[in-house]
Amino acid sequence: MNANTRVAEVVSYPEFAPFGRLLFPYGYRGPDSGMTLAGIAPLLPWHSFINVGTTLDVLGYMRDTVRGGGKLFYDIYSRSEMESCPGKRDTGLFFFKGKPGAPFAIVCAGGGFVYVGSIHESFPHALHLSRRGLNAFALHYRTDSANAACEDLARAIGFIFAHAGEFGTATSGYSLWGGSAGARMAAYLGSYGPAAFGGPELPGPAAVIMQYTGHSDCTAGDPPTYACVGERDYIANWRVMARRIERLDAMGIPTEFHLFRGLPHGFGLGLGTAAEGWIDGAADFWLANISAPEG
Repeated sequence: MNANTRVAEVVSYPEFAPFGRLLFPYGYRGPDSGMTLAGIAPLLPWHSFINVGTTLDVLGYMRDTVRGGGKLFYDIYSRSEMESCPGKRDTGLFFFKGKPGAPFAIVCAGGGFVYVGSIHESFPHALHLSRRGLNAFALHYRTDSANAACEDLARAIGFIFAHAGEFGTATSGYSLWGGSAGARMAAYLGSYGPAAFGGPELPGPAAVIMQYTGHSDCTAGDPPTYACVGERDYIANWRVMARRIERLDAMGIPTEFHLFRGLPHGFGLGLGTAAEGWIDGAADFWLANISAPEG
């Protein structure tokens, strides 16, 4: 597998059989037969700084995990639920294993509720966190609506709590991460909890980590929140994000805000940019704010 490997070939790898269709976005436009891993940018029109090295790193990790006998993908809905609601067939959690007993993060990629840009905005994040010893999940959710996506996130939280022993993860001190549309999901679940979106009555997250979104809703019960955005983001104006952080800060909620000069929307890990390294700062913020009781 290299930069010139065709996307269609990767999707059809036998190791990826249960989830190959979810590796790349299909909501905006699907890959044509000749598209290579170095040329996936047209699949992610609202994202930037797409790095083929990162793509190869993620896919190589996935293939090695499956070949080594590990389980990577989990359905979050039952077969009957997927039959009654076909959209739920294209949902699920990708697990990037950390140290036993470590807390978990769920990362939700953006895509304007048109596509899910996991290959750029949640798989790389989850893999990075797992290499720090943290348990991390990337959620593939429905793009029917923001509410459906939030329902999937609520279900995912409940699923992880119910299977925490299998995953080897703690249930206390979890965090929700997201970019753009995914950040809206993380923020909504942080503000109102899983039960508000059809999930079980469970503790809220210890922290929410948000990248570039125009989400402004918040409550006095919001968790500690880390936010970052590019100065030249013409999709999610940084001032909207800054004002929300100021409101949380005024309510006594721990916050951290970073504005990266010159960056547009959807920079992901931001490798080679002014944002490079932000993910470690965000993880440090999360870990410093873990205080939830054991679930």
